[in-house]
Amino acid sequence: MNDQRSRNAGIIGRLGRYEPLLLLMFAALSGGVLLFVYLTGEVLEGSTKGFDEAILLALRQPADLSVPIGPGWLTHAVKDVTSLGGTTVLAMMTALVTIYLLLDRHRAIAIFVLVSVLGGWALSAVLKLSVARARPDIVPHLVEVNDLSFPSGHAMVSAVTYLTLAALISGTRSYRSTRIFIVAVGILLTLLIGMSRLYLGVHYPTDVLGGWCAGATWALACWMVARRFISPSRRADGAARDLPPKE
Repeated sequence: MNDQRSRNAGIIGRLGRYEPLLLLMFAALSGGVLLFVYLTGEVLEGSTKGFDEAILLALRQPADLSVPIGPGWLTHAVKDVTSLGGTTVLAMMTALVTIYLLLDRHRAIAIFVLVSVLGGWALSAVLKLSVARARPDIVPHLVEVNDLSFPSGHAMVSAVTYLTLAALISGTRSYRSTRIFIVAVGILLTLLIGMSRLYLGVHYPTDVLGGWCAGATWALACWMVARRFISPSRRADGAARDLPPKE
């Protein structure tokens, strides 16, 4: 009887610890979906045109719209940053991380990473085709682009890839500082890549905002699913291997 009461108390205690977090994550997930739907509606109605064009024009020299503001080297740096959100780089990154997780005996997480990232890429393509917004033509493009504009593929796919990888990989680490660093790097890369698309003139600001919103929401959903269905014992076993040996 006492053992049964102890088990029940343990279950109730765990629910008490995780329920506020789960409620918060569900609220953030719902908010992300609603924000993306609202932003999409505003874009389709043309309500964001003035805001979008003002930002793009502010990033160019008034005398020559083909020249961005800032020193000459900045354009080269921004092009390098934007390449980090390209399909080739992200595909290589996903493949290498998946292989690493398999070698590190995190098979369930490795498979989930691959499925999550590919699913996010597919969602990005579907959203682009659904909205079918043309690329901005108010300023000359500094890189070649051919596809549709909303949501920004670079912003969304980089958010899907880097945030999903950061969230799931950090779950295999034992030290808080390491987990914080991994997530911070994922967020920083996502923000830099999205802003680079504005500087290069190939996306409206609302394209990037929509990409960030959709990508971050997808990554959050993937993290919640992984937290619920991937065995905690497997994550604990992986984390235990990271601990330094006892003296």
